[in-house]
Amino acid sequence: MTTDNKSIVRQALTALVATGDVDALAPLLSDDFVHHRPDSTLTKAEWLAAVRAALIPTAGLQVEIQHVLGDGDRVMMHSRRWLPGAEPGIVVVDIWRLHRGLIAEAWEIIEPVAQASAHMTWWEPLDH
Repeated sequence: MTTDNKSIVRQALTALVATGDVDALAPLLSDDFVHHRPDSTLTKAEWLAAVRAALIPTAGLQVEIQHVLGDGDRVMMHSRRWLPGAEPGIVVVDIWRLHRGLIAEAWEIIEPVAQASAHMTWWEPLDH
């Protein structure tokens, strides 16, 4: 099942990145799909609209998948994304929950690569 779930996620994202066709992604999402981010939660229709809007100005978006890991109904993908000439881009961790062969839920965390070193010190004690 984990291999199948990883294949479903890879298929969805490969098609989206290769073609920019958000509508091709829709059938792979369950009707009650929910997308979670630290700042919001979106329904299937809201998320597809947000992806569509994000892809319009980002023609030429490059995605380099670093890791795809699966455990039961969860698939995690770690990727680096950038626009040509706009290095270093962002690093994204997506976690997908699948149910009955469809993506039912997603979590996403995005970090700008240029800000990564500043984020590596959050645990250090503040000097008083």
